[in-house]
Amino acid sequence: MSQAAAEEITQILRDWNGGDGDARERLMPFVYDELKRQAKYLMSSERKDHTLQPTALVHEAFLRISQQSGIDWQDRGHFYRIASRLMRQILVDHARVHAAAKRGSGPIHFSLDDIDVPVAERARSIIMLNDALETLEKVDEQQARVVEMRFFGGMSLAEIAGALGISERTVSREWEAARLWLYMELDPN
Repeated sequence: MSQAAAEEITQILRDWNGGDGDARERLMPFVYDELKRQAKYLMSSERKDHTLQPTALVHEAFLRISQQSGIDWQDRGHFYRIASRLMRQILVDHARVHAAAKRGSGPIHFSLDDIDVPVAERARSIIMLNDALETLEKVDEQQARVVEMRFFGGMSLAEIAGALGISERTVSREWEAARLWLYMELDPN
């Protein structure tokens, strides 16, 4: 993304903060491609006939963002953090509905090393990861944000560093620490 586009997004978010009713509509063309990339990443390991498609995920996330009141948008990084969180919540809500009928089918295993989750276990594992992330957030909010942006947002370490305003090395350390914490939290053995 060019510096001019990044600055334009920040200005539109400021306009939104200032009560400009057209700001939301002006924002969508600037952020749609990145939101779609994140949604495609999230949906890439889902089955082909999944009832939630990347485009629907983007639109639902943007709808929820549009309905938020009282957010003091700081910059595009802040916007993408909120969008990642909302997409995560949409997927968790969707997974909860679909997992309700499959309760009691045994333990779930998935890997945060390569962010590879078997399709059959994805719904329940998303719920488990979400619950663990909520606990991690109480322990270390920054580590939870890093996992959220990496796992649910498909962002690279460099992108996360930019969004959080910290060094890539710090993101790497936080990612490793969070993965270890989550491994211990999620592994029943």
